[in-house]
Amino acid sequence: MAHSTRSSRKRLLALGVSLAVLAAPLHAIAQAPVPQSPAPSPAPAQGAAPAPPAAMLPAPPPSAPTITSPAPVNPGGPAGPAPISDLAEGLLDAVVNISTSQSVKDEGAGPQPQIQQGSPFEEFFDDFFDDKSNQGRNQKVSSLGSGFVIDASGFVVTNNHVIEGADDIEVIFPNGTKLKAKLVGTDTKTDLSVLKVEPKAPLKAVPFGDSRKMRIGDWVMAIGNPFGLGGSVSLGIISARGRNINAGPYDNFIQTDAAINKGNSGGPLFNMRGEVIGINTAIISPSGGSIGIGFSVPTELAENVVHQLIEFGETRRGWLGVRIQPVTEDVASSLGLDRARGALVSGVVAEGPIKKGEIKAGDVILSFAGQPINEMRDLPRIVAESPVGKEAEAVVLRDGKEQKVKVTLGQLQDKAEADDEADKPNLPEGKGDDMGPDNDTSDNGSQGGQGGEKSQAPAAAFGMTLAVLDDERRKSFGISESVEGVVVTKIEAGSVAAGKGLKEGEVVVEVAQDFVDNPADLVAKVEALKGEGRRNAHLMVADKAGNLRFVALPLE
Repeated sequence: MAHSTRSSRKRLLALGVSLAVLAAPLHAIAQAPVPQSPAPSPAPAQGAAPAPPAAMLPAPPPSAPTITSPAPVNPGGPAGPAPISDLAEGLLDAVVNISTSQSVKDEGAGPQPQIQQGSPFEEFFDDFFDDKSNQGRNQKVSSLGSGFVIDASGFVVTNNHVIEGADDIEVIFPNGTKLKAKLVGTDTKTDLSVLKVEPKAPLKAVPFGDSRKMRIGDWVMAIGNPFGLGGSVSLGIISARGRNINAGPYDNFIQTDAAINKGNSGGPLFNMRGEVIGINTAIISPSGGSIGIGFSVPTELAENVVHQLIEFGETRRGWLGVRIQPVTEDVASSLGLDRARGALVSGVVAEGPIKKGEIKAGDVILSFAGQPINEMRDLPRIVAESPVGKEAEAVVLRDGKEQKVKVTLGQLQDKAEADDEADKPNLPEGKGDDMGPDNDTSDNGSQGGQGGEKSQAPAAAFGMTLAVLDDERRKSFGISESVEGVVVTKIEAGSVAAGKGLKEGEVVVEVAQDFVDNPADLVAKVEALKGEGRRNAHLMVADKAGNLRFVALPLE
C-alpha cells in the first residue's frame, strides 16, 4: 500500500509539471532551452525491478534559483507610442480653469408638483415648495470650465456656454494665481468667447494650428479641468472630421476619443506639435462621463472668429442673401448632375448682396471661394468665413451648364437673418411685385394679343388639378399678390404629387426653369421633357406667402 501511495504522488507531481509548462507564457516556452536526450541507462540486472520513468523521479533541489526576464513580445519593434510628457509639460501652464458665478433668484429647493387650481392643498404646496418666506433673495451659482491663453498679454479663449450669463468670471492658473476676467466678445453660433485678464508678467501662450491638415487617426491631446479637478491630460486620436451634431448653423466638429468630461469645455485639443487644432465643446454621454465620443470646434472655423472678437468685439461674417435647400437625388437627376451635391437656390433676398442677378432662383451652387459644396450646410459656413465686402467666385449650375459668377458679400447680421426668413423672394424676372411698372404682364402673349388666346381650362398632371391663378382663386386660397404661376386646386390621394408633399393652394411657378402661368403650358412642358428622355420634372413651387422650394417629380 505504501508503494502505491508513493507512486500516486509521483504521478500527480508529473502532472503538475506538465500543467505549469502549458500555463507558461508562450514567449517563455519559445526561449526555454531544448532538453538534451539523456544518455542510455545500463540495462537492469536480471531479476531486478525496472527503474521508474524519469518524469516520476523527484527532481534534485537546485543549487541556486535562476531568475530570467521574459523576452520581449516584439523584439526590435517599437515599445509603444512615444511619451508625451515633455509636450504636456510645456503646455500645461497655458491651460487655465474658468470659474464663474451668477446671481439667481431663490425659488425653493426643487420643482413644484402640479396641483389642480382651487385644491384645498394648493396653498400648502405653494408654501412648502416655493418657500415664500425666502422669495426675493438671490443666491450664487458657480460653474467651472476650461480655457487657454492665446496671447501673452492676457487673451483667453473658452466656450460661450462656460461663461454665459455670468456676473463674475475668474481665471485660475496652474500655479494657483487667480485673475478677474473681462468678457471681450462672444459668438453663440460657434459657442466661442474671448476673455481678457491683466497679468503682472507675460503669460505662457499657445499657438493655433491648422486643423485642415489633421487626418483621421492622428494623435491629439486634450488638456482641461474635468469635474473641477484642475489640469488633466488625456490622449487619443481624431476619430472623424466634419461632424454635424446640430449645435449651430456652422457645425464642422472634430470628433475625438481623447477623454473629455464635464469641465473640459473650452479647453484646447492639441496636435503633437503643441498647436491648438480644436476647442473642446461637447460630448455624447448617457452617464455624463467620457465614453470616447467628444467634439471640438476646429481652428479652421474658430481662429477667424477669435481674431474678430478681439479686433471688433463681434463677428463679421459674410452674407450672400439667398435661400437654399438640399439637392436630393431626384433633383440632381432632373438637373443632370452626376450626384446629389451643392446647394439649390430657392430664392434671393430682396435688397441683399445679389443685386444684378449674379445668382438666381433655381441655380445650384457647386463651389464657393474655391471650396466645393458637397452638402447644403457647407455653403453657409464657407460664406460666413469669407471676407465681407470682397469679391468671391462661385460656380453655379444653370440651364444644365456650369457657370462662374462673381459676387460681393455683405455682412451677416441678426436682422439680416430675420429678413432672410421674412422677406419675399425675388421671383423670376418680370413676375414679381418688386420689379417695377415696366414689368406689367397682364396682357402679354400668354393671356392673349398677337399670340392668340390660350386655353384657360384646368389641366391635370402628376395627380394634381391645375388652374389659372385668377383673382377669385387667389382670394379663395389666400395667396399673396407677389405669387404668380399655376395654382394647385386638388391633389389626388396616393398620387406622385401627394407623395412629394405638394398641397392644395400652392403655386407652380416654373417647370425646368421655365415660367408657367397657364395649365396647358405646364402640361406641354412636361410632355416635352418626357420626349427628351428626362427622368424627372424639376418644379419651382411657391407656398401661399411666396416662399419657394424645388420639387422633382418622376416622369416615368
